[in-house]
Amino acid sequence: MIEKIRILELVNSALEGSDKFVVNMKITPDNRIFVDIDGDSGVTIDDCIAVSRAVESRLDRDEEDFELNVGSAGLDQPLKLTRQYRKNVGRDLEVTTVDGEHLEGTLSEAGGEGIVLTVPGGRRQAPAEHRLAYADIKSARVAVRF
Repeated sequence: MIEKIRILELVNSALEGSDKFVVNMKITPDNRIFVDIDGDSGVTIDDCIAVSRAVESRLDRDEEDFELNVGSAGLDQPLKLTRQYRKNVGRDLEVTTVDGEHLEGTLSEAGGEGIVLTVPGGRRQAPAEHRLAYADIKSARVAVRF
C-alpha cells in the first residue's frame, strides 16, 4: 500500500509557493488516493490537474498501481482547518456545536483558538455574538444562499 506520508509530501511539494493547501487525504487499501485541496483565493480545475500531474509524475505505476483523485474542498464540505475559517470571514456559516446547538450567522472573526459568529437578531432581539472554541464545534459549513 502506498504510504500516506509520501503522498502528503508530494502534494505539499506541488502546492509549494501557492496559496493552496491540503484539507483532507485518504488512501484506501486498494490504493485509491483521494486528496482535497483548498486555497485562500479558491481552487480551479487547473489547480487540481496540476497537483495530480505533479504527484503522478513522481510515482511509478509499475512499482505499485494506484488511482489518484484530486479535488477541491467544496462548499458542501465542512470546514476543517483554521485557515479555512480565516478565508471565510464575512461569510454566513451554519454551525453545530458538540452540545447539539445549531447556529446560523456571519463569521466575524477566526483566530488561533476559535471563532466569533454573529447571529442576527429578531424583531425584539439584538444580534448576538457567539465565541466558540474550535474544540466546541462539531461541524461548520458555509451557508449557500440563492
